[in-house]
Amino acid sequence: MRRRFFVEQIRNDHAEISGEDAQHLTRVLRVETGQRYEISDNRNVYLAEIETARKEHVVFRTVSKMEIVEPPVRMILCAALIKFDHFEFMIEKATELGVERVIPVIAVRTEKGLEKAAAKRLERWRRIGVEASQQCRRARLPVIEEPVKWRDALATEAICRFALEENPGAPPFLNALPCARAASDTVAMLTGPEGGWTDAERADFGAKGWTAVSLGPSILRAETAALAALSIVSAAWQQIPADKLGH
Repeated sequence: MRRRFFVEQIRNDHAEISGEDAQHLTRVLRVETGQRYEISDNRNVYLAEIETARKEHVVFRTVSKMEIVEPPVRMILCAALIKFDHFEFMIEKATELGVERVIPVIAVRTEKGLEKAAAKRLERWRRIGVEASQQCRRARLPVIEEPVKWRDALATEAICRFALEENPGAPPFLNALPCARAASDTVAMLTGPEGGWTDAERADFGAKGWTAVSLGPSILRAETAALAALSIVSAAWQQIPADKLGH
């Protein structure tokens, strides 16, 4: 299976990769003139041939436009900030699972210091999104947004909005999913910080129309809960027969 790379733009049927990214292609992957790969400009995917492969400059020439397989559902992950090594793991795996947007959220129990430090990590998080997208052959990159305040996170728009709840009493996530589903649906999932939700936050997401759901009796790490939720939603929407998608 061909590797896929993201490029900034395609002009006159050509695209370029330079700097460290080009060095990775030429030194590590050892790409050569004439070899064919897939490239995406974050809108369309093309079969492309390497026209030039120098130390810090690689030029692709598009050969043909490729069909894009759209994800079964548009997923938004509103994730309370957690320790950065765990948060970065979450971004990487959420990208592989098809998340469309990741919104870092500043919750009441977000560890002190993470809020200010998060702004400096944004470029790194987006880079993780690029690398994970290339690895899993996504057509488009996930949007990794700047951290938002709690109230702004609750205003996230989606057809279905679920808050993952560790306390007993919330309905199982699968039972809360709608029976009628379409590929254009947007599903938002809100995951808490390592210290869990406060009672005030629970009251807030209930008042703002978020449905509290449970992933089972076990208390999961924040990143585990996020990835489990994404997997459940993706699998549920993939069960729709192809001729029913979008109807």
